[in-house]
Formats: sequence, structure tokens, C-alpha cells
Amino acid sequence: MAASLSQVPGANLERSCGADEWVDAREPADGLELFSARLRGSPFSRHRHYVYAIGVTEEGVQAFGYRGTVERSLPGQVFVLHPDEPHDGRAEGSGVFGYRQIYVRPAHIAAAQRAITGRRGPLPFAVPVVDDPRLARAVRTAFAVPLEPLAVDSLLVQLAEGLVRCAAAARARPAGVQLRRVNLRAVEHGRDLLESRLAAVRSAEVEVATGLDRYQFARQFRAVYGTSPYRYSVLRRVDVARRWLTAGRPLAEAAVEAGFADQAHFTRVFRAAVGMPPGRYARLSRAATR
Repeated sequence: MAASLSQVPGANLERSCGADEWVDAREPADGLELFSARLRGSPFSRHRHYVYAIGVTEEGVQAFGYRGTVERSLPGQVFVLHPDEPHDGRAEGSGVFGYRQIYVRPAHIAAAQRAITGRRGPLPFAVPVVDDPRLARAVRTAFAVPLEPLAVDSLLVQLAEGLVRCAAAARARPAGVQLRRVNLRAVEHGRDLLESRLAAVRSAEVEVATGLDRYQFARQFRAVYGTSPYRYSVLRRVDVARRWLTAGRPLAEAAVEAGFADQAHFTRVFRAAVGMPPGRYARLSRAATR
């Protein structure tokens, strides 16, 4: 077990030396993002993602409010945050906490799960904190080697296997429409439309693209991807803007190009999605390069 995040072999985090707090994000493949951080205090207010966050705590104790309780992840433990589940993030105590995590779109987990089980099923709901050395090793390996396309395929299978293995009891799964009643092809067409736009999508456009009425689509989309079409669209656009900020683009420019009405609107939505204001996120991202 590593004593600190910077001591994990292959972490490629030398540039963070001397920086007390930082975040570092990179996207090796479409729908997959590697994210690591070393922070203190309570950096993340309550927020939610449209993707899975599967990670390993590497330093300190990470605490987060989740599903009505406070979870704590110790070094070496795996934490799993399901799409659209509100949570925050903070250090337990006065020290720092460091972690690495993988953001992965629920569509990838759903596809890998079908390959593993041979059937469609609800998205796997893993317990929030778990001791699973195989899943921890899969996360760490993703940071240790270049992720070529075949390596990404293997990683997605390992992540899905881990989620299925760590799945909570059926009573922890949210109620929703049964997947046997879902028109998966239509829902996927709708998802493709949402991902093709950095602007608001009209309900009529969704109906044309999917052949479903707007209410059927909303119910079936949530059953497959664990969140609403609206939130999926907004949070995806926030993620695009977040990557632009990491790359050094001005905040106002990122806001407009990601389809937000103005910088104030973007700041409100960004904070609700990421847990901190975009200006602070950009500064922490720059700290990782010093």
C-alpha cells in the first residue's frame, strides 16, 4: 500500500511535487477519464455526475456524504459513486487526502456487463466503499501504463466485473422501468443526439430521433443510464468545459462554447456538477503542472 499518492509506481505525477493541493485529469479514450487529486479540508460541496466514478484512496482518509450517510475510504480501499447520486468530498481530519479515480460513462459499463452476463440488466449498484484488491489493481494499472485501445477494452471489462462483484442488494437499487420494456436502440439514438450537441436539445428533436414520446424516452433513459436526459446533457457539457479549463482556456470562453447562457449560469451549474467553482478548479489543475 502506498504511503502517498506520489509514491505509487507509474503514477506519472512528478509534476505535482511541491504543490500542496492539485487536481489532474486526462482523457485517454472517449467516455473514459483518469482523474487524480491531492486536497485538504472540504474541497467538494454537494454535487453529482452523469458517469460512474470508480477510485482508490491512496493517502489520508476520504469522507463523503452519500445516500443519507457518511462514508469513509481508507488508503487502499475502493470507492464507487453511481451516476446521478449526490455526494460531497472532504478530508477526515486536518490532513490531506489523495486519490485516483476513473470516470466512465454508464453506457460502457452497461455494454461490458452484457458481455459478462450474457443479458441486459440494470446498471450495477456497488456499495460505496469496499475492499476489493482486484478492482483497486485495475484502477491503479490504468494510471501506470499507456491506455491503448485494447487496454481500454480490458479495463472496461475489469471495471464492470468489479461493479457486478461488489453490487449491493437488490433493495438498494432505485425503482424504475424494467429493462425488458426498454427500446434500447431508441434510447441509444437519443443518447447519441444528446452527446452530439453543446446546446440545449428540444423534446421534439428527441422524439424524432428515437420514435418515443418525450415521457417514454425520459423513463427509459433513466432505466438504462441512471439519470435523466436533461441532467445527462447538462453534465456532459460541464465535463467538456472542465477539460477545456484544464487545458488552459479562459473561463468565459469555455462557458459560451459549452452552450451556457453566460458565465454566471455556467458557474452555478459547474459548482453543482463538480463541487467547486470553475475558477478554483482551473487553479488546482494548473497546480498539477507546476
